[in-house]
Amino acid sequence: MPSDTTLLAFDTSAAHCAAALFCGGRVVATRVDAMARGQVEHLMPMLETFLAQHGKTWADLSRIGVGIGPGNFTGIRISVSAARGLALGLGVPAIGVSTLDALHHLHPMATAAVAAPRDMIYAQSPGGAPALIAASDVPEAIFAEDAHALITALAEVAARADAQAAVRPKPLYIKPADAAPARDTAPVILS
Repeated sequence: MPSDTTLLAFDTSAAHCAAALFCGGRVVATRVDAMARGQVEHLMPMLETFLAQHGKTWADLSRIGVGIGPGNFTGIRISVSAARGLALGLGVPAIGVSTLDALHHLHPMATAAVAAPRDMIYAQSPGGAPALIAASDVPEAIFAEDAHALITALAEVAARADAQAAVRPKPLYIKPADAAPARDTAPVILS
């Protein structure tokens, strides 16, 4: 990782809009705005203000880091879409980082976990694959609770990632969608 990396990381996969600014080889600022909904309207103005408060503009960024989940379906799509758009517009790489990988960055030997609906958790053991399992099946795990620590870890992982090898960020969906495509053939309206 070059020491001149200036990275903006953000995440909306939980009940927050979180951002971190990484420059000079470290995270220099974080911001977490708790919110159960409204991230889509809040994210871009928050990021613009956050950069300005720390003397940066979009043009100063050399890469984008984004939380890809697991977590809230809509929240993940908001941040991943924003990261893809910013990366395209700014001509910089976007690096997707899972919440579970960020937790492993903080606690390398622990099972990382994120709460899921219906007494389930998204969990990943060190070196393992993410899975949706019953909370009772994991007696000890490190849960994503401190959003400031988590966005800091996300920024650090994204800053250290190989930008040349990075693929376009995409949401990490562990659980299949609850909705299914229609089974009935759509009616012909115009022929």
